[in-house]
Amino acid sequence: MVFMKQGIFFLLLFILTASMVQAQNKLTINGYVKDASNGEALIGATVYVKEINNGVITNVYGFYSITLDPGDYTVNYSYIGYKTISQNVSLVKNQEINMDLPIESEQLDEVVVTAEREQANVENMEMSTNKLDIRTILKVPAFLGESDVFRSILLLPGVSTVGEGASGFNVRGGSVGQNLVLLDEAPVYNSSHLFGFFSVFNPDAVKDTKLYKGAIPSRYGGRLASLLDVRMKEGNSKKFEANGGIGSLFSRLAIEAPIIKDKSSFIVAARRSYIDILARPFVPLLKDGGALNFYDLTLKSNYTFNRKNKLYASGYFGRDVFLFDANQGFSWGNTTGTLRWNHLFNERLFSNLTLVYSNYDYKLQFGDDDRDSFKWNSSISNFILKPQFTYFINSNNELDFGGEAIYYTFEPANAVGISNGNVIDVSLNKKYNLETALYVGNRQTINNVLSVEYGLRFSHFQSFGPGKSYQYNDTIPGLRRAPTGFEEFKKGETIADYNNWEPRASFRIQSSPTSSIKGSYNRMAQYLHLISNTTASNPLDVWAPSSRMIKPEIGQQFTLGYFKDLGADRVYEISVEGYYRATENQIDYIDGADLLINEFLEGELLDGVGRAYGIETYFQKKKGRFSGWLSYTLGRTELKVSGINRGNWYPARYDQLHNLKIAAFYDINERWSVSSDFVFVSGTPTTFPTSRFVLQDILIPYNSNGSRSNVRLPSYNRLDVSFRLEGKKVRRGKDRKNTDYWVFSLYNVYGRKNPFSIYFSQRDERTPQGTPINSQAVQLSIIGTVVPSVSYNFRF
Repeated sequence: MVFMKQGIFFLLLFILTASMVQAQNKLTINGYVKDASNGEALIGATVYVKEINNGVITNVYGFYSITLDPGDYTVNYSYIGYKTISQNVSLVKNQEINMDLPIESEQLDEVVVTAEREQANVENMEMSTNKLDIRTILKVPAFLGESDVFRSILLLPGVSTVGEGASGFNVRGGSVGQNLVLLDEAPVYNSSHLFGFFSVFNPDAVKDTKLYKGAIPSRYGGRLASLLDVRMKEGNSKKFEANGGIGSLFSRLAIEAPIIKDKSSFIVAARRSYIDILARPFVPLLKDGGALNFYDLTLKSNYTFNRKNKLYASGYFGRDVFLFDANQGFSWGNTTGTLRWNHLFNERLFSNLTLVYSNYDYKLQFGDDDRDSFKWNSSISNFILKPQFTYFINSNNELDFGGEAIYYTFEPANAVGISNGNVIDVSLNKKYNLETALYVGNRQTINNVLSVEYGLRFSHFQSFGPGKSYQYNDTIPGLRRAPTGFEEFKKGETIADYNNWEPRASFRIQSSPTSSIKGSYNRMAQYLHLISNTTASNPLDVWAPSSRMIKPEIGQQFTLGYFKDLGADRVYEISVEGYYRATENQIDYIDGADLLINEFLEGELLDGVGRAYGIETYFQKKKGRFSGWLSYTLGRTELKVSGINRGNWYPARYDQLHNLKIAAFYDINERWSVSSDFVFVSGTPTTFPTSRFVLQDILIPYNSNGSRSNVRLPSYNRLDVSFRLEGKKVRRGKDRKNTDYWVFSLYNVYGRKNPFSIYFSQRDERTPQGTPINSQAVQLSIIGTVVPSVSYNFRF
């Protein structure tokens, strides 16, 4: 392992030494690009130098740096929805140019899917990536009229869910647990409220959302399928601002203001649902201590010490509560905290040091009183240290390097039962783990036709004592393995140790001014595993670290795509991407696996290989009175595990062959606009019994041939419509200082009863002796009717 770390160090040293020689006698322009109205950094703004026909984009903090020969240049600063500003620069020494871009008022109501210049889809290196501007998120029709990040993401190509009421999302055939979700760089282990109907991200506090489905940069790791990077607003550094809304389900309020104008600011955003409050007078259950709600609090602050140093602090706290009375129910929630320090060493070397705390926990309790009860708490928490550096070598090379260290504490179960006053402790021991990584990557423009991005990540994972490592017997594949012994480890002793090289590479060939061909390769390692054999992911699923028996999941993805801009103003965009991902050590479960509070969990698990492949097509009109997109994905996700389906390939639970999404937005006039979306997705696989037997007049179904995923549910389709009415801008002859709008929406317009699952049950009536027992198939639909809603939103 020391050799591997030295290899990355010497590779980095070589690149830096070569770049310093290359950059001699050159000068640098750097600075920040921000929104002139509120001081927010603009992520992905373009800084374009006309004379060299090249440029750069700002990073997630709005910083840019470009190195040039001495001379006179015209530099254009642009960002969709903002006025482009050109500045003449006579470069005789290093210069710092900070640019505040004013909003183009005529484009305020336009839907913008990417926050980049129109041709960026063709000209930049990124592929398998989608950015959603917050204005788009606010316009997408949503459940109960409340805009939501996840509901918008589910309309993108390659993204799906197994149904309403399912937590999380699936990307290119990956499981929910194979997505890394970051909120200001803090991992969020359960990103859903209300069983998946809403995400934990308050749209009033969100600035930028970016989903990586492939071509993931080397600075990220830890998951196989995707990365969702959500960035919070920094807070208005110019003036006081308040945003909020009152809806059918919950209300929200966000306040942001400068602490010291143009130097320090903050934002605080809160939400709380109130179904239980409104229903309490009519529902006896809620009068006896019952609760049905969720809430969250998001906050962030920043302080600029000087031109080279800036500090950010952000946090999130949220929880869902479902109590049947004062003593029975369950709850779950996330807590995160992020501290970041930006430091500029010189005009070309930018650094960010991040400290993160993240915790996810859930609680379950039931019982009549203190003499008969059961309480179960479980959690996963981690501390993260992440130093990151970006060296802007020149206009053709941008070098990233750094590291990451994550310390995990798993508490699988702190569970105590009391029966007739007797205490029974079935708690499981905590688990301690350390994941570290080093990375280096470079984005390089070779010429006007060819650009490449390449990188290398080395990851290392250790499991520490105190703890036990169990050995299990060999048995017929597919059957439960019994423990045969164990090895005990003292505090600090290494139980398991893994390391992996994770190379990354991508290219872009500019085949014409309006088209390009892109490709990428990723190798990813995942050391954490979401253990769930339910129809859909739920809050009580178990996170488990790699161990001697549970190997890290390894994924390799290949992508190839064609990108084209159309129209005189390049407002139309089309892309076609093909992908193939092969995975190793993919986890599945024996029939009837016992996953909860099980000390011998490893004996319930099986591992095998997986494959996911498909084609994504995407057509988008980027701006204008009428805008929107259409996406279609044709894909397969299959597993092959010894002991399941007789050792043959079988579709994964989240396999969906056809996935069609349409989103459309139309501005009727200055005050009225309408938006709509339509979804059609193939039904997901499930396993039906192939035989049955009767025992003491009880019908017991079973699978006689050991097949898995042998039936597919009916397809899912849904239409949503939303109307938005802007408040009057002038009242009593005077311009209003505040703005507001109403949203009227219909979710599931034609009331389709989309199947979430189908299960079999024996009929209730007694069957006469000698008469065959009848069973019935029951379809469960989470939402089987149209759901109207109205919400009022304001800003002042």
